[in-house]
Amino acid sequence: MGWIIAIGLAIATFAAMLFVLKMPRGGREFAAAALLVGLAGYALQGSPSEPGSPTQPRENAESGQATLVEARRMMDEEFGEGRNYLITADAYARAGQFGAASSLLRGAVRKNPDDPDLWLALGNALVGHTGGIITPAALYAFQKASDIAPTHPGPPFFTGLALAQSGQFEDARKIWQELLNRPVEDGDDEWRADLSARLARLEAIIAMQSGAAGPVPVEQDTPPATEADSPPS
Repeated sequence: MGWIIAIGLAIATFAAMLFVLKMPRGGREFAAAALLVGLAGYALQGSPSEPGSPTQPRENAESGQATLVEARRMMDEEFGEGRNYLITADAYARAGQFGAASSLLRGAVRKNPDDPDLWLALGNALVGHTGGIITPAALYAFQKASDIAPTHPGPPFFTGLALAQSGQFEDARKIWQELLNRPVEDGDDEWRADLSARLARLEAIIAMQSGAAGPVPVEQDTPPATEADSPPS
């Protein structure tokens, strides 16, 4: 199909030059040669025989990141010292610039090592940078946030999400169920409702997988990308 379109466009272009622009005879050979060079370049660089592979629309990826940012903000401390860093890092994450977000947050946790929200945001940026796959560096960041604020719901929530996206469904379910089993506090309603819905979907996937021949993929919240595979120093 690609070849048909390319050749058709070349013929249409030459016909337009010939009949519409009234190209003189001396320039026809040059124009034909230029079109042939273009077709040759297409043959070398193009892949007309391969099926198309459309990418995820950018607005969908940005929408997914915005959802994760808002989910984290529901669980943030109200007056953390690293608030200014978080605002900038969230903007990077929404645009899919996870490397920039990770670099910014590494510097932030060095200056504010006791801010759990910064560590949590760093873990999310590291996961986003690897396309949803959890790494030791991300686990380290989530664990640091949990160690600093043991009652903070964010670290188990996003650890479970990253594990589920990485295919570690049982581990994710265990972490999320333990989080739901915590005593309910004021302000928990919104994130608990979100977590309950996610847990129900995860359990459905586990049930399907137990009766299927192969693994069942988990929908990722975060498209669509660093040197993010080592814990921050």
